[in-house]
Amino acid sequence: MATPKLEIQDVGKIFKTKSGETTALERTSFTIEDGEFVTILGPSGCGKSTVLRIVAGLEEATSGKVLLDGQPVEGPGPDRGMVFQSYTLYPWLTVKENITFGLKLKGASQKERNDLARHYLQLIGLEGFENHYPVQLSGGMKQRVAIARALANDPKVLLMDEPFGALDAQTRNIMQEVLLKAWEESKKTILFITHDVDESIFLADSVYVMTARPGRLKKKVPIDLARPRDFSVKGTPEFATYKEELLGLIREESLKSI
Repeated sequence: MATPKLEIQDVGKIFKTKSGETTALERTSFTIEDGEFVTILGPSGCGKSTVLRIVAGLEEATSGKVLLDGQPVEGPGPDRGMVFQSYTLYPWLTVKENITFGLKLKGASQKERNDLARHYLQLIGLEGFENHYPVQLSGGMKQRVAIARALANDPKVLLMDEPFGALDAQTRNIMQEVLLKAWEESKKTILFITHDVDESIFLADSVYVMTARPGRLKKKVPIDLARPRDFSVKGTPEFATYKEELLGLIREESLKSI
């Protein structure tokens, strides 16, 4: 049997405060296969982002471990790309320079950087904007660049923490399709955090639903919708069935925190 790309094994997190301890994440285990697109869904404060930060190596687990290709994760590394909700582009660099920043640090040649920048600009639909600066871009365009920069570094896993959460509804829907197009081409393993039920269904091969805090895995919901997908799938009866199930699961957990 092939080794899963990513393994979360009994991972838990307790934060220590002046007044005592807070359990943010109870022991949680799940696996993600190579090339799989997984979303994590749950009520606010359930530990979704904590899971992602532990996988990224930005947060140390209190218990358990994370394995990438069977090897323990011990701190941040280039094998995991990260896209945040906030815009994290370098304001003094152009779009092209932002996309190729990591490649330059790795010592890639100018030709290689130019070729990859051209490829990803085409993939994310920003041809003609390569010499623009972040201040000249809309929010959706900035996130396109952030996705392209992460993919250009060729990570084993792409980690995304509510990357479209600050966008308006129309731009968010477009960005979901842009991301799916990039994923279908790259076949990267993606772990995506979201509050949005429609978004989680539209993007994922599997949705992991978490309980209210202290968070733990409540249920895995495989999404059996044909690929490639476009926005029209959101109007199908199958999509509505998944949405009803997930909304029910989230409602159960949200009521516990009231």
